[in-house]
Amino acid sequence: QLQASGGGLVQAGGSLRLSCIASGRPFRNYAMGWFRQAPGKEREIVAVAAISRSGKNAYYTDSTKGRFTISRDNAKNTVYLQMNSLKPEDSAVYHCAAALGDETSYYVARYRYEYGYWGQGTLVTVSS
Repeated sequence: QLQASGGGLVQAGGSLRLSCIASGRPFRNYAMGWFRQAPGKEREIVAVAAISRSGKNAYYTDSTKGRFTISRDNAKNTVYLQMNSLKPEDSAVYHCAAALGDETSYYVARYRYEYGYWGQGTLVTVSS
């Protein structure tokens, strides 16, 4: 089970920190990612940010690189997404996800089809 939190309403240029707590499975065995779904659109196929099991490797899209930072604390079964310099186009429901569990320690899963477990999402709204 994945429980995301930390969303809210923020002005453009502001920051938010999302958290996702995992339970029920050994968290350290799973690569993790954050995906977003804008209103009226499908969930994006590529993660806005993703991180390996070890936490040593991460991936960002061109639009999130330099603004978002993904991290994980395996002792707390938690993955984080620090979002800075937010833009109105970042507004979406953000879902954390756990990959299928057969990844190596350093592999970063970038695509939606690589994930098997999903949280309910937390809404981020960025006003202009």
